[in-house]
Amino acid sequence: MRNLKLLKGLRSSELEGPGSPQCFSVRAETGSLLIASQYSITEFDPLTGQTVSEASLTAGGFLPEDGGGVVVGLQDLAEHESVCLATAGGDVVLFNFNTCQLECVGSVDSGLTSMSWSPDEELVILTTGQETIIMMTKDFEPITEVGIHQDDFGEGKFITVGWGKKETQFHGSEGKQAAQRKLQEMQPAVAWDDRRPRVTWRGDGQLFAVSAICPQTGARKVRVWNREGVLQATSEPINGLEQALCWKPSGSLIASSQRHPNKHSVVFMEKNGLLHGDFTLPFSKDQAKVKELLWNSDSTVLAIWLEDLTAGEDGEANSYIQLWTVGNYHWYLKQSLHFGRDPQKAPICVSWDPERPLRLHVVTRSWTGVSYDWGWTTERSPGLDATDNANVAVIDGEKILLTTFRKCVVPPPMCSFELQLKSPVNQVTFLCQPQGTNQLAAFSANGQISVFSPRTNTDEPAERTADVFRTVSHPLILQKTFSLAVPQDFPLALRQLLWLRDDLFVAIGPGLLPTSSTLLMLHPVQDQLAVRAQVEVDSVVISMVHCFQTGNVALQLEDGQIRRLLWDCPEPSVENWRDSSGCSINFPVPCIQTALCSISGEEYLLGLTDRSHLYAGDAELASNVCSFAVCNDFLLITTHSHMCRCLQLSALTVKGLQAALASDGGQNDETLRRVERGSRIVTVVPQDTRVVLQMPRGNLETIHHRALVLAQLREWLDSLRFRQTFECMRKLRINLNLLYDHNPKAFLENVATFITQLNSINHINLFLTELKEEDTTGSMYPRPESSPAQPQAAPGLKKVDVVCDALRSAMESMDPNKFCLSILTAHVKKTVPELEVALHKVHELRENPPEAPGAVSAEEALKYLLFLVNVNDLYEHSLGTYDFDLVLMVAEKSQKDPKEYLPFLNMLKSLEPNYQRYTIDKHLKRYKKALIHLSKCGEEHFPEALQLVKEQKLYGEALKLYAAESHQYKFLSCAYAEHLVEQQQAEQAGLLLWRCGEPVRALQAFTSSSSWRNAICVAQQIPLPPDQLSLLARDLAEKLTEQRRFSEAALLLDQYAKDCEEAILALITGAVWEEALRLIYIHKRQDITETNLKPALLDAANSQTVFLETQVATFTRHRSRLAVVREQKEKARLDMLDEDGPDCPDAELFSEASSVMTGSKYSQSNSRISSRSSKNRRKAERKKLSLKEGSPMEDRALMYALSDILITVDKMREEVHSLLKALVLFQFDKQAEKLQLTYEEALQMIEAAVPEVWPEGLQNSQAPLTGPNSTANSIMASFQQQQKPAASQEPEVPMAPKMRNNVKWKLAIIH
Repeated sequence: MRNLKLLKGLRSSELEGPGSPQCFSVRAETGSLLIASQYSITEFDPLTGQTVSEASLTAGGFLPEDGGGVVVGLQDLAEHESVCLATAGGDVVLFNFNTCQLECVGSVDSGLTSMSWSPDEELVILTTGQETIIMMTKDFEPITEVGIHQDDFGEGKFITVGWGKKETQFHGSEGKQAAQRKLQEMQPAVAWDDRRPRVTWRGDGQLFAVSAICPQTGARKVRVWNREGVLQATSEPINGLEQALCWKPSGSLIASSQRHPNKHSVVFMEKNGLLHGDFTLPFSKDQAKVKELLWNSDSTVLAIWLEDLTAGEDGEANSYIQLWTVGNYHWYLKQSLHFGRDPQKAPICVSWDPERPLRLHVVTRSWTGVSYDWGWTTERSPGLDATDNANVAVIDGEKILLTTFRKCVVPPPMCSFELQLKSPVNQVTFLCQPQGTNQLAAFSANGQISVFSPRTNTDEPAERTADVFRTVSHPLILQKTFSLAVPQDFPLALRQLLWLRDDLFVAIGPGLLPTSSTLLMLHPVQDQLAVRAQVEVDSVVISMVHCFQTGNVALQLEDGQIRRLLWDCPEPSVENWRDSSGCSINFPVPCIQTALCSISGEEYLLGLTDRSHLYAGDAELASNVCSFAVCNDFLLITTHSHMCRCLQLSALTVKGLQAALASDGGQNDETLRRVERGSRIVTVVPQDTRVVLQMPRGNLETIHHRALVLAQLREWLDSLRFRQTFECMRKLRINLNLLYDHNPKAFLENVATFITQLNSINHINLFLTELKEEDTTGSMYPRPESSPAQPQAAPGLKKVDVVCDALRSAMESMDPNKFCLSILTAHVKKTVPELEVALHKVHELRENPPEAPGAVSAEEALKYLLFLVNVNDLYEHSLGTYDFDLVLMVAEKSQKDPKEYLPFLNMLKSLEPNYQRYTIDKHLKRYKKALIHLSKCGEEHFPEALQLVKEQKLYGEALKLYAAESHQYKFLSCAYAEHLVEQQQAEQAGLLLWRCGEPVRALQAFTSSSSWRNAICVAQQIPLPPDQLSLLARDLAEKLTEQRRFSEAALLLDQYAKDCEEAILALITGAVWEEALRLIYIHKRQDITETNLKPALLDAANSQTVFLETQVATFTRHRSRLAVVREQKEKARLDMLDEDGPDCPDAELFSEASSVMTGSKYSQSNSRISSRSSKNRRKAERKKLSLKEGSPMEDRALMYALSDILITVDKMREEVHSLLKALVLFQFDKQAEKLQLTYEEALQMIEAAVPEVWPEGLQNSQAPLTGPNSTANSIMASFQQQQKPAASQEPEVPMAPKMRNNVKWKLAIIH
């Protein structure tokens, strides 16, 4: 739904040359024009009109001096730095740009009729006067020569399998008469045909087509040849085929023109010569002739050069150039250039620019050159309020196809309605005035501006047609037609029409110089638009855009400069566009689409280049943009990565926009939406959520962009418009929790308003059933950064419960009968469903039916409850109320068989009340309540209660139900103790047995759990005889020794077993030197000092020294290896970054947080422990660590090993201190000195190595890497890695252990 908008038109009237132009070409390198006449070849600069170079063709004898010569072809050859031309006399001449010399490279005696070079300039095709084709290389070496007219069809001849005859075949809509129809005789070519062959190449240069007059029939026939000069196909007989021929560069269609008995068409042929589509020209059968067809370089526009067949009264004919485009299989006439009847202004040469697809060059007979630059644009109404119909106007010749997207979405080529004019339309503009944006002005090729407005009686009811269809969109009505009181020297002299006010138009016209422009302020005077003021601009203006909010008008010049038009003043003027700091702002490159918007309160001009770069002033926002649109406070863009972004401009700065457009967006990023490849924005409906996109093939899609939807919903919620919000959320499948999460406090304060506005039981129930504990503003629909987070209305309480209670309370106070079903829903949807309460309400309805009209009956309420809750759950909950009437009511509405539940209910009714409730609770597996009821049933049911306690392990609850002095309590305690013993909790079992009067069993429990103090107490209470007490003490001491609790074992042996020697030996074994000495001297066993204590001291000193030396050696070895591993990893990472750049996906593998090693032959396997506990996960991670050289995570393993050594050595402080004191006491000074020195050196060495092993910032391993060894790539990669989370499967980097330097262990008396 795009139109072609003229960006600029450059007219060069200073061109002068002998004779009249005959051929024309554009020099791609410089943009200069090459024009050949019957006398010379001239190169012109189109900007200045000056002659760059010139050479006479008559002086060299290539053309006759009488001016009768004809140039049949002209081609710029960039590789040769020359231009090649062919004359009708048969000469092929090269004109060198450097030497300005002519050189004849070949000659054909029979003369030449055309010359055509392949697109790659490797081959040239010459057609001769003898109706032959000569194919030559770029160096003019002949390849082949064949006749144009061939009897054979070509290599692509169709194969007939011989199935049936033509008379028996199906002929479609033509009917059976087509079988008997005789072939029409071929009509000869039209009289005005120049009868010259036409040659055209396909875009890839593999095929070319030749249209020539057939000698037998006199009609034109098209033949297709390949690059080797072999005929491929011949066209089917086509009556009325004309001379124009052009092959679509990026396609398989060949365009030509055909004159039918009743119409004049442009037809398309495939490479096999068969017709494939056409469209009708807007002329009668014999009104105009097609002189040339020209495709632009990207195949989007077809230019048709026409001329009237019948001359006017003055003997002169009109000339036209029309630009056609195709979309959704419909051909649109987008631009029409009328050159009038003056033969001097008629085009003599027309050509598209080879570099710029939408630049058209025209040279007239009077040596005037005009180049037109067009750009694609979507003409949409600029309104921002709900009165704007989101109009989009599409130009199609004399019609304007208008679609009102607010009211209906009509796919092209259809539309809401058509506006018919008397002349082809070239430009459309909408009124830029509030409440008037539905008005339209059309600038047609005859120089008139037609104004269309909606009908004024809009308050009348919608009209209905005879078939009872309602008219949704009323067509606009022609209000006025103005003629321009401005002379136009060439077609489309006025461009960029802008309708600012009812009485003010602004247009851009040619300036005093070719490189300047004039702004014309036009106002209506009767039936004319007169010039009220003129503003001269010192450069060519290529775009003009108006901001609807501020009223500012911005101009863009051809070099990207931005100007501000001060139009709303007595003397209009133009000034530089400046930012808030006063600096001039310009685009770096010219933009083809522009729009004004406000970003963070400052006005910017957005521009999109033909290279997909989007700029805000001089700042580039993105580089992959297909299209963009500004609506209210939002910028919408579609990208080449098939995304549609919607960004709120007031909440972002320019840098914020750049960052947002550069990011890929998160999982719940509301600004991002995937769209179909190549989608373009047609329009955004103001004050709505709809965005209309057009696909590459032309069809439309309407999307509701999440960002627009959420912004609209937030606005409605802030204004408490709950009904509109609910309907929109329901239609677009937005989670209804947002109604509450947006502002919990406001929602709870306006619950009554919410219920009143919805006024629908179904809608309230739908809202209640979708409630979840999740805060959607923190997950699914994050709040905008500019919006503060709303506090919870009831902190500490669950959201679902709060909302359900608030709604239920409000509905009960408003009309409990009307909202009965919603009240039941509020009970059921709580986090702990209040099914009993809901069932009681249903029971009340059954007992006391409401008399209010429309009230819900008990049956309806129960049926609704069964819809919300599983019938079995509801039955069991009703059973749990112990109300058999309610149970029967639920059971009757369920699908249960009465034979299933009636016997069970009858059995329950026959039981004692407490035992009845016990039975029900046990059936419902509510064992705690069942135990409570069973405990009230008397002693005869205690065995059953004890069995229930054992089965369900309800020991704690059971003990609370019986008195401590009762025998039931004792039985339960003993059962509980047995359970605890089974659970390896014998000490707690002993406590229970001891307090309930079972000391013997308690002693066994304490003994098995090594609780020796409790065991001794119980033994004294029993009491045990001395010999048994001694045996008990020895037994307990043995268990404590196995547990390395030597001091406690020694106490038992000394005090209760009365064996001092065993006690002393136990202390010596446990290295409790001071306590051992105490017992030695108490019991006067100094002999043990010599026999056991001193040897044990020497052995301990020796073993400790050897152990420390081993630990130091291991620590040193691991420390050295860790330094080597880190150096290798750093070198490998920097090498990879320098080789592959910062975007290398493997770069992060060599970061500090990585586990990859250079040259490693190991690979890290996938982990399956993500669901384990953190403790088990750490164990599993440690298993992946290996100290073997070259292992994947050797550095981590080394750090863990070093950490273990440090902790082990640091824990020896107290043990070494005690040993040193004992050694000194017995004068083992050398051993003490050696041990103290060894331990001190070990501590110092380990402490000094801590900063090296655990450097600062190691935990923040993704910090930016800088330093003398860094490169630009490595620094950029390290910054990018800050945004990437560390791999979850890698073990964590161990923290540096803390050494206990505050623990004093050294002895000062040791030197």
